[in-house]
This record gives sequence, C-alpha cells and structure tokens, in this order.
Amino acid sequence: MAQKPSTPKGTRDFNPLQVQRRNYIIQTIKRHFELYGFMPIETPSFENLSTLMGKYGEEGDRLIFKILNNGDYLDKVDEDLLNNKDSNAMISQLSDRALKYDLTVPFARYVVQHQNDITFPFKRYQIQNVWRADRPQKGRYREFTQCDADVVGSNSLLQEVDFIKLYDDVFTSLQVNGVTIKINNRKILAGLAEIIGAADQLIPFTVALDKLDKIGEERVKQEMQERGISSTALEKLQPVFTLTGSYEEKLEAMKGLLSSSEIGMKGIEELEFINQSLKSNQLKTATLDLDITLARGLNYYTGCIFEVAAPDSVKIGSIGGGGRYDDLTSIFGLKDVSGVGISFGLDRIYLVLEELNLFPDSVRAGVDVLFINFGEMEAAHCSGWLSRFRESGIKTELYPDAAKMKKQMSYADKNNIPYVILAGENEIATGKLTLKNMMEGSQESLTIDEIIARLS
Repeated sequence: MAQKPSTPKGTRDFNPLQVQRRNYIIQTIKRHFELYGFMPIETPSFENLSTLMGKYGEEGDRLIFKILNNGDYLDKVDEDLLNNKDSNAMISQLSDRALKYDLTVPFARYVVQHQNDITFPFKRYQIQNVWRADRPQKGRYREFTQCDADVVGSNSLLQEVDFIKLYDDVFTSLQVNGVTIKINNRKILAGLAEIIGAADQLIPFTVALDKLDKIGEERVKQEMQERGISSTALEKLQPVFTLTGSYEEKLEAMKGLLSSSEIGMKGIEELEFINQSLKSNQLKTATLDLDITLARGLNYYTGCIFEVAAPDSVKIGSIGGGGRYDDLTSIFGLKDVSGVGISFGLDRIYLVLEELNLFPDSVRAGVDVLFINFGEMEAAHCSGWLSRFRESGIKTELYPDAAKMKKQMSYADKNNIPYVILAGENEIATGKLTLKNMMEGSQESLTIDEIIARLS
C-alpha cells in the first residue's frame, strides 16, 4: 500500500488564494520598505553552523536546524563520543551547516563579507524563509517567512523613529488599525539588573522577564530564582511588575528607580528622545506603549527594542519586532558598526487580516474572464481577443476544450471567475459578445472595446 503523503510537522502547503493573499501582504510591506529607502538583498537558505551558533542565546541555539554532513557523517566522529551517545558534544563533528534561524545574523555576516562594496549607512530589506525547531502552534511554524528591514552604520535614534513610523504606515495600509507598538531599551534592563545586584546574570534575567505576558508574574519570579536571582533582588524589582500609566508617567517612575544606574539612565534618555520626536510627527493608527518588561530574548540587542501587538480583538502573539544591535558585526570581525532593524511576522499578520476580514475582494486567485469554447473555429477567433484582454491587464483564459456549456460554467463557478464571455457563431458575426456576470447572473451584449473598458 502506498504511503499517505504529508508535510513535515510545522510546515504547510499554500493554495492559490493563500498565495495571492500572502503576496498582497508582502507587496504592501515591500512597497513601504522602498518608500523608506531600503534596498533588497538575499542570502542563502543555510549558513555555516559557526555563523549561527552562539548568537541567539541558549534557547535560540537549541532551535537551530542542523544539517548533517554529506556522506558517512559518523565516520569522523570521535569513538568515545559515539559510545557515550553525547549528541550535544557530537554536533560539531556531525554538522557544519544549518538552516538560517533568522535574517539578522546572516545579514551581519553579509555586511562584514561585503563591507568594501557597501556604502554606509546601508539600508537593506530582506523577505525570505527561515527555520526554527520550535513547538508548532497557532501562528508559530517551523518554516516561516520573515520580512526584515535594517540599517547599519548609523547611531542616530532617528532610525528608531523611522521604524516606528514604518510599522504605523504598513499596518495602516493593511487596514489593521489599533496595533500597539511596544518599546523598551536593553540599557534599562541592564540598569535594572545592576540595581538589584544581578548585573552578572543579565541574560537569564532578560530571558525570564521576556516571558511575563506568557506565563505570568509568579512563574517569572520562580524562573529567575531558579536561575540564581535572589528573593531580595526580586523585591527591588517589584515596582517594574506593577508599573502603569502613560508613556511619560512610566518614564518618570523609572527615572526614580534607575537614578543610581548610569546605563539605565542612558536608556531613559533614548526613550525620551524617541517620544519627543514622534510628538511632532504623530502616528496614524498605531499606539506607542512603553513596556518595561519587554526584553526580547535575543542576546544581540543592545538598545531600543520593539514588539508589535495586534488589535485587542485578535488573540495572537506579536506580529512584529526588532531592535538595535550595536555589537553584532563585531562577532565577525567588523567593530564599531551600529545596527537597528525590525521584522514583520507575515504568517501572523495573515491570520489577523483573515480574522478581521480585511483582505480586499480584489485579492483572489484565478482569472477575471473566461471565454467559453464553442469549437475549433470560434476558439481561433478568440485567440486575438485573449491577447488584447491580457495586454490591457485583464487576467483571461479560454476553456481548453469544447465541452458542454454546463461543464464550462461549472468550471467558472468553482474557480470564482467573475465574468464569462460567450463568443459563438452569432456573436462573431455581429461583433458583439455576450458578457455574463457570474455573481449577479446578468448578461449583456457588448463590443470588445466596451468589455475591456468595463473590466480595466
């Protein structure tokens, strides 16, 4: 018996309508990327394992899909490691490549590798698939598309302001009104770790804090204690868990808490600049919210960090995120190149538009017009008309066989083709074709020029 076909867990097929809808989102994002001056690049689907490992933190490293070496990959593995069945220790001998986990680290590699060909500041966008060995759930897949934009070679906080405006413009164009752009600063988190006496535990501190909205305050505190952060330190952190108010009110409260931390106050200063800059250039439909517990668990962030939440009516995780990474290219040998970037979560944005019924009617699969095939002679006459329709930008096809009318009409109906043209012997003789509106069931006799004008 033949094996029933299936896709790997955490991956999906996309039908024609889904592809068209995804393309609608991608083209909207791409258009705004280019309006903001970003240029496209692409990088390979897999990278050297050494390029990726150690860049995403302990949890991120575990989610990297490793690719087994070609040939007899066990032949070169140390015999003691094989006998001990220590898979973690064997990785470096089993694999030297991996599917890319995100687009940011490969971009940093690209910048270093091509630094002599790049004019700084360099603004790039990239829309490609990435892979993570994550636990699949709604809106989270093992293969998914990221839509990234980054600037490297500029320390200016005006870049952060531009990214906030970019998020606002894209979601306004997609009619996803009411998104919340959450912002924080890793310098503030470093300051918090410093004042509670956990400066040497910054990474476990931020990894745990980043889970607050998912697992709640008590479990976050429990995880921090398990990672070695004392209960006394957590008491000093309590004002952060209960912080409320407007953007300005939260900043004022944090000033008091972080007054003894130089790095923490630097983070406050950066967030104040961004807020002041946006007051003269207000957002259209998004809201900017200061979220002091926002950490984003990736190790490479060093300054402002972002996360975009869908409107309250949609229960889904973040639909975008990013931040500043001052030190990322230094891991590949290029120092003193600051970078900042954001990403759009295509798959989750799709779910938001679907749930809110925001896809325009014009975004659909298939053609606009189907010519009915009445036979060899009539089909030959239609050939020139098909070209005229297509040159006018109207998606058109001729049914391939002179099948029964009912079968051809059923084909048009099942494929949601809005218009059918009947070009039989009488229509050809009079020069007027019958245009049938499949949605309304109405039909009228028109010339080719009149039909093209109607549908263009």
